[in-house]
Amino acid sequence: MRFKPWPRPTAFEDTARKRAAYRHKQVREQAALPLFAPVIAERQLGVAEEMVRRTGQWERQQIEGRRQRAAGWRRARERLFAHPAERRLAIRALWRACPYPADPSYLATLLHEIATGRIDPARPPWGGQHTLTPRTTPSPASFAEAFRQIGQRTVGGGPKTTGADERLFCGNLGSGILFLTSRVRLCEPNESFYTSSNHRLRDSHVGRSGHWVDIKVRGTCSDAELILIRRLARQEDTRPLRVRRFLGSARESERECLRGGDPAASREPDHATPRNAP
Repeated sequence: MRFKPWPRPTAFEDTARKRAAYRHKQVREQAALPLFAPVIAERQLGVAEEMVRRTGQWERQQIEGRRQRAAGWRRARERLFAHPAERRLAIRALWRACPYPADPSYLATLLHEIATGRIDPARPPWGGQHTLTPRTTPSPASFAEAFRQIGQRTVGGGPKTTGADERLFCGNLGSGILFLTSRVRLCEPNESFYTSSNHRLRDSHVGRSGHWVDIKVRGTCSDAELILIRRLARQEDTRPLRVRRFLGSARESERECLRGGDPAASREPDHATPRNAP
């Protein structure tokens, strides 16, 4: 199902500009009715109280916006699944190829136009059949051009240590979609992350005995693409790194992340292991 991701929730920014604008608003409200200026001033909130009120309002607006959008998707999908299976597949193919923005309101509009006969799924007004072609980057010049970050989580950590940031990237070099998991690992297994890892491909200098970057590739990937991924990652980071295929299952991957081991390293030849990497 084609959809447009909703922006992630953000914290309210309390800036000096917003505080100054609120002070000017207070002055304008009092100047509009000079005879009642003292009464208006008593009912106006202080600057600090107003910022607290706006913080709560901002959080409620984001929650309500996400709730309304999710409800819109549910209503549109209910209308979609009310159609028979064959017609539903045709509508989904039409939705993937149509020029409408990937929002629930536009999906509901498309379903309404199909129900009222204004659009025929077999002959859409924007021009016949469409062939979907995957977006590929066969000759990327940088890691950011070939792969984009789609996820992040913190692995490990404890009362006196900070967990390592594990980031997930995706891209397509031509053979198919690839998922890359990038994580900082310590050269000394018994050592802990005593400083913030905040992992990127350029920083995260943690560990007293040194550390290295482990990049695991999931998906159909040739040896040439592994070498290309290592070269692109090396352009972004000068630390020791390892690029390898990951052959384990999802459950095995979760167990590996919990214990910090490398189950796939013993089964897959390493195509890009530096001399000083473990």
